[in-house]
Amino acid sequence: MQKKLLWVVEAMGGGVFTYVVELANRLAEAYDLYLAYGLRPETPPDFRARFDRRIHLVEVESFCREIRPARDLEALRELRRLARAIRPDLIHLHSSKAGALGRLAWSGKKTPLFYTPHGYSFLMEDCSPLKRELYRTIEAVCARRRCTTISCGAGEHRESLRLTRRSAWVPNGIDVEELHHMMNQVQPSARSGRPFTVYTLGRICTQKGPERFEAIARAMPDLRFVWVGDGELRDRLTAPNIEVTGWVGREEALRRAMEGDVFLLTSRWEGLPMSLLESMYLEKTCVVSDAAGGDVIRTGENGFVCHEVEDYVRAIRQAQQRRTGPLIQQARREILEIYNAQSMARAYQKIYEKCTG
Repeated sequence: MQKKLLWVVEAMGGGVFTYVVELANRLAEAYDLYLAYGLRPETPPDFRARFDRRIHLVEVESFCREIRPARDLEALRELRRLARAIRPDLIHLHSSKAGALGRLAWSGKKTPLFYTPHGYSFLMEDCSPLKRELYRTIEAVCARRRCTTISCGAGEHRESLRLTRRSAWVPNGIDVEELHHMMNQVQPSARSGRPFTVYTLGRICTQKGPERFEAIARAMPDLRFVWVGDGELRDRLTAPNIEVTGWVGREEALRRAMEGDVFLLTSRWEGLPMSLLESMYLEKTCVVSDAAGGDVIRTGENGFVCHEVEDYVRAIRQAQQRRTGPLIQQARREILEIYNAQSMARAYQKIYEKCTG
């Protein structure tokens, strides 16, 4: 009989959503998987269709992103009721909010408990120092629970080790087979008729550094820049050579990426972005901030890690001059060998089995 695995996911959007779908669908082969989720504005309308039919999807209606004591207390009650009904053999919490509520709801003494931050909230630079200290305190208190923290990247793992010795690291991975299949279904425009394009994907928010994206675009007026996504800081992207697509479906986002030449990531803080891994597989030159891809990208080997606007401009010009072929090939090899969903699922299953026997 399959063991019951309960996942708790408040942040059902962006890269976390992609990660959850790809890993959950792989683990559905080995576990009876229940996914307790919360909806966000960026949650894809067709999200249910993305999951393996064997996965049980249960909405936690009280979930919300912000700290709201009354709703958070009700969400905690919902989670406890759900666990009593399911009686899971393992529980895995995804993102900071689910991590806090889940570690309040369960001690980890009876049922093995796991937590993946997907980027610690106390690293968010758009919060006041007081709020960041509050988030750090919450993480420190919750870290006392009998819970294994599984980080997605080396930087996140270093932060986890400062909080608890019960820490592991499994790099994010993408579903190469699914992505390859989708690439065959998508029809990008003819290359001969396309201008050289620099693109990024995701929510336009402080974390993603739209001001730096804007500055780079203004420094390169002869190139086309595309931001696939939307967000509260959309009005920061005003350069005439920037196109903002708004939220689009998965296939349209992939088409836009396939039509691009350089993947640009200007984030101020990150975990290990799925958009970066997908762009590495798509054989795009990846130009990233040290906060966004420093754990994966190595300048001159598989892409470029940049600090100042001038660094980004130089890297993009190298790609424009077709001088990044070996870097692109190395990046794709690393996806096939390391950062793929199959390897990720095997690593998680090994950790789960170690805790359950």
